[in-house]
Amino acid sequence: MQSVLKIILIAILFLSVKTTSAVTDSVTLNSANITGLVTLNRTTTYLMKGYNNVLSGGKLVIPEGTVIKGDFETKGTLIIQRGGIIYANGTKDNPIIFTSERPAGLRATGDWGGIIILGRSAINTSTGLDSAEIEGFGPGLGPIYGGQPVINDDSSGVFRYVRLEFPGVNLTGISGNEINGLTMGGVGSRTVIEYVMVSYCGDDAFEWFGGNVNCKYLIAYKTLDDDWDCDNGYRGRVQFGLSVRDKDIADISSSNGFEIDNNNNSPSNTNGPRTRPIFSNMTVVGPFETTSTTVNPLFQRGGHLRRNMQACIYNSLIMGWRTGIRFDGSGVCNDANDGTVQLRDNIFSGNLTLADQTGGTVIPDPVSYINTWNTSYTNNTDVQLTSPFNIYPDPASSSVNHWMPVGGSPALSGAGFANPNLAGFETVSFRGAFGTNNWSLVWSQFNPINYNLPVPSDFNVTVIPEAFLNISTGQLNSADTIRVKLRQNFAPFNVVDSAKAVINQVTFTGTFIFNNAPSGTYYLQVIHRNSLETWSKSGGESFTQGGVNNFNFTTAGSQAFGSNQVLRLGKHCMWSGDVDQDGIIDINDASITDNDIFNFTTGYVRSDVNGDDIVDLADVSTVDNNSSFFLAVIRP
Repeated sequence: MQSVLKIILIAILFLSVKTTSAVTDSVTLNSANITGLVTLNRTTTYLMKGYNNVLSGGKLVIPEGTVIKGDFETKGTLIIQRGGIIYANGTKDNPIIFTSERPAGLRATGDWGGIIILGRSAINTSTGLDSAEIEGFGPGLGPIYGGQPVINDDSSGVFRYVRLEFPGVNLTGISGNEINGLTMGGVGSRTVIEYVMVSYCGDDAFEWFGGNVNCKYLIAYKTLDDDWDCDNGYRGRVQFGLSVRDKDIADISSSNGFEIDNNNNSPSNTNGPRTRPIFSNMTVVGPFETTSTTVNPLFQRGGHLRRNMQACIYNSLIMGWRTGIRFDGSGVCNDANDGTVQLRDNIFSGNLTLADQTGGTVIPDPVSYINTWNTSYTNNTDVQLTSPFNIYPDPASSSVNHWMPVGGSPALSGAGFANPNLAGFETVSFRGAFGTNNWSLVWSQFNPINYNLPVPSDFNVTVIPEAFLNISTGQLNSADTIRVKLRQNFAPFNVVDSAKAVINQVTFTGTFIFNNAPSGTYYLQVIHRNSLETWSKSGGESFTQGGVNNFNFTTAGSQAFGSNQVLRLGKHCMWSGDVDQDGIIDINDASITDNDIFNFTTGYVRSDVNGDDIVDLADVSTVDNNSSFFLAVIRP
């Protein structure tokens, strides 16, 4: 009978946990022209309608974790015009998401417009002018990018830890007026663009039109057209990029990995600045798992180099394409022969044809050229990546390691950075996007069609690590990072969501963003690098999804489960001294601290119990004192 009652109780508790949606704002980004400061709210979901322009002097701030849905009917698009600023600074745990307005399971390529960032760095055009209309809007309608005056160190802001899902739609219905996932026109060198993922884009994933912005940690997933498209004098540095193709999704214009041009005034397109990007550590996975794989015939090349561009590609993997590289035009071929165009220290694998040429001659021939400077394999399996073609259906796990090299992979070594063209790049030993560190984890999403969108919810938690509290100042010796886990308030107290934040030095409060927890009642489990893990009081705390929630551990000892806190300066604090984080403050913690004192250890280390960046007698004194109380974690 007791078992039956327990089951009924648990069922009731589950039923009481209701999922609520965040407040939806369909006004702020409804064909807006932003001329001042506009700051979005991360606990609000935004529906972006029509063309939204951040004009010169305007600034759009998008907090970490914000979700913005592009409207299908009005082709929602965001345009950062010259002189405008976007500050979209997501984090690994809380990326900013631009996505389809459609529900899970129905999202599709080209559900909304895209993101366009325009700057004043130098470009070249087929007309010779130093500025031009960005493509996609039709003649006379596009916003302007480029000089007047030229500012090569121009800044359009920060675009970091951002996902763009299902962008890339034809804006006018006329062929050629498609826009890309992320379009960059004349973007200057002080703009920060890194950790950006474009998935299921209806045109190119990333396209650079002139400018000299540098980019790192980019992902293009199941693009319709090209993954990495460069035109009109782009000359920035791009390092660490992954692109992955679906064998059935290709564009009528033919789909490539790299498509690099100068401008379209062929063959008179040697005007400058010449398109000369430098790519390193790119993994460009095509559709051919094997040479017998049935593939959309519109797929073409891992790299199409044409129209007098002067790009260089180093330390990269180009695998599974109909043709690995095409050298197109006498200018490109001649520049490859004299060393202006370089492909060095790359790995080519599983390409039906390694390289070819048209309109010119690479000496002695394209295949020999590639084999002289690079490594080539007949089969993709020879590269020994984990499972690079395992994308049917889309990977559902949040930890996707498909493109990581396994032990013994030739991709783990062989990179070269002595070339002067690679000045300013991060020096690594591996070729391709990944070595032993998977930088795509947590913030990326390889199943955008079916996943449930996060509903960012703030939880303001006030908590003090005992030894951090300075007796003289009444403040913390330093702000510090704490992780809070939301756990079910019934056995076995499973983790529902997790977040980390920095506790303010003066207010002792951090704002934790929970993306996935539905409304309900939870225990807060607080974890700090050298404090005793602390749980919130018996019964759990109410949490509202999409709202702002608050809990203060410091007001009473009983705010912690089992009153497992210590009173210091009238504030109730977490016990300090669990240096090895085993749930007990004991002699092992004292031993670690003693050892670090002997070694004159400084900096951000676990044995710095009071947070002053020095391991000294004050730290070991706290550990010794608290170990005498036989302190341990108290959990439900």
